[in-house]
Amino acid sequence: MQRLCQRFPHAQVTLLTNEKLAQLWQQYPGLTAIETFNDRDHPWSVARRLRSRRFDVALILPNSPRSALEAWLSRIPRRVGYAAPTRSWLLTEAVRPPEARPRKRSIREVKRAIQSGRQTTSNAEPGLRVHQLYHYLELGAVLGCDPTPVAPRLQISLDEIRAVAASFGSLCNLGSAASSDLPAVWLGLNLSAAYGPAKKWPLERFAAVVRDTSRQMPHCRWLNFGTASDWELGENLAASSGAPVVNLAGKTSLRQLMALLASCRVLLSNDSGPMHLAAALGVPVVVPFGSTSPELTGPGLPGDPRHHILRGDAPCSPCFRRTCPIDFRCMTSIDGASVVRAILASLGRT
Repeated sequence: MQRLCQRFPHAQVTLLTNEKLAQLWQQYPGLTAIETFNDRDHPWSVARRLRSRRFDVALILPNSPRSALEAWLSRIPRRVGYAAPTRSWLLTEAVRPPEARPRKRSIREVKRAIQSGRQTTSNAEPGLRVHQLYHYLELGAVLGCDPTPVAPRLQISLDEIRAVAASFGSLCNLGSAASSDLPAVWLGLNLSAAYGPAKKWPLERFAAVVRDTSRQMPHCRWLNFGTASDWELGENLAASSGAPVVNLAGKTSLRQLMALLASCRVLLSNDSGPMHLAAALGVPVVVPFGSTSPELTGPGLPGDPRHHILRGDAPCSPCFRRTCPIDFRCMTSIDGASVVRAILASLGRT
């Protein structure tokens, strides 16, 4: 979005997004309007709204047939997106996709990798152009956008941070001192992850890290984020860690989540949406990666030293499977001590 707005500074730029994500883009510089849809909307109803806006160009980032169909039904004269057999005919410029990306491994392939001891995919060095960020930049380059990578950025205002402090201040004791001479340091937690349990570092490891970090930094306080379905996880972690954890799972809007994340010094998270949100808000993240690939979907700009990616030594990682077909060694081989060190390094404590 940054490169698109730079390329067309005087254009009317409208973003089409699911209504669940619309709040992400409020106050975004250069964005003229936000058009939303929900899971009940038919492509015809979406196209009808878009057609009335008389757009000149559609830059279609998702690879789904539906996204191309909606632009085609909207009669937008120039439609740019990646080619695929099911949708190329709907595009005026069907761009050849980048080279083959990693794919989900079969159970047989996972077991073969374990037996051989060899990685299923090479671990590319950070910064190589395999990250999803480059995938989108190369598509925008078709419209003349600068393909030079730039860190994703989202906007949250100081007024919103003040408002969330007023809303949650009594619950979180935000801004209070943990001792007579040291102000509280707020650290974020995200225990959940979409797609499946294979992306989730074990809860007992999270609890141990929270406990050990709190022992080394007695003035730190933890904010646990997530949806309402993550509430019980947060309660279990607070009980088992014995540390000061405020469970906010299911209690925030998306903008409130962003404001609270921006108030944290670091976020400890699984590979998840909040991980990307925190990075886009300039907050360092510490993330155990197992079944997924940080080279493909890691936080922020690839190779950004502010973020700490931790990986185990499983030769079958990344497998991109929802559940582990063996013993979850990709995650259990990531020890808590290395995560604590990464958090302290993010805080400048090492």
